[in-house]
Amino acid sequence: MAEPAVIQMVGPPDGSDVWFDPIGLWVRTGRAVRWVNRDAGNSHTATAYHPAVFGRSRRIPAHARPWNSDYLLPNGSFEVTFTEPGVYDYYCLPHEHAGMVGRIVVGDPNAKDWWQTPQLKVDSKLPAAALTAFPSIAEIIKRGYIHRAQ
Repeated sequence: MAEPAVIQMVGPPDGSDVWFDPIGLWVRTGRAVRWVNRDAGNSHTATAYHPAVFGRSRRIPAHARPWNSDYLLPNGSFEVTFTEPGVYDYYCLPHEHAGMVGRIVVGDPNAKDWWQTPQLKVDSKLPAAALTAFPSIAEIIKRGYIHRAQ
């Protein structure tokens, strides 16, 4: 079985900025993803956009289980295994307004009906910084992962 893909929660020592790295990631169905807080100055969460988690809009596949890591202190980690193909958007609860969001594409984009996330439309309930931070799905598939533009 493959090692989990790793997404780091990072920021500069002065705490002036925060982000997930990579911000966009493509994985095969059944692969685990581990978030690790590498930011010595902040606590972070990895939280799915889903009505069952803080009443948020659904931005994960219809049959996928939502998640919330709770607050991860520096060097803390949290892991989810993705069993449903589709697109998963997530955020950091205390830093969403700063644009700390990420997108994971799961599955084979060449498979029939792999796309199971039609709800990824403009969502007026999300902060503008979050909406503009999500990387393009096509670019994630093309490159495999996307680092945030610094």
